[in-house]
Amino acid sequence: MTRYVSSCFITLFVLFLWRVEDIADACRCSPPHPQQAFCDADIVIRAKVVGKKALSNEIKYDIQQIKMFKGPDRVIHAVFTSSSPASCGVTLETNKEYLFTGRLNTDGRMHLVMCDFIQYWEDLNGTQKNSLTQRYQSGCDCTIIRCSSLPCPVSAPDECLWTDWLLADGQSGPQAKYSACLKGRDGSCAWYRGMAPSKK
Repeated sequence: MTRYVSSCFITLFVLFLWRVEDIADACRCSPPHPQQAFCDADIVIRAKVVGKKALSNEIKYDIQQIKMFKGPDRVIHAVFTSSSPASCGVTLETNKEYLFTGRLNTDGRMHLVMCDFIQYWEDLNGTQKNSLTQRYQSGCDCTIIRCSSLPCPVSAPDECLWTDWLLADGQSGPQAKYSACLKGRDGSCAWYRGMAPSKK
């Protein structure tokens, strides 16, 4: 009897660990370069979180929109996210200002997931903040290719290799913080630090 109980316990424990691992692995994504996140998003805004309300399967964060960089011609008053981290739900702090990149659902609501570029506004540097007004948009014809191990060949002239990941810097690396992938005079894309390429 003792052996039977022990066997059942071990089986249940293994199943529990498998379920926990399954939940933990349910939400996986590669953090995007800020420019790629901008280009892929339906809405990009700077906003302050002013309230939180738990709904049936999601969380509604009331926000005070400060500036819209990309999106519909209206004010966004709330963002929605899954209540479960396993479903890529996002946890936000009230009374904090963020840069949000997100999707516009068919019902007109802005939805956020972990894979979006969501940063405290105060953590963005001057180059990133200035790039939101024009530079990132002008580079949306280019494609940023994540390079995490060599070799990482560029297969087309409209691609830029994002090599911050070679040193595990990711979104904290110099290309993410200070550069944008833009088209030059010859029509090919390349990294430009600071100002956009010359139009002369």
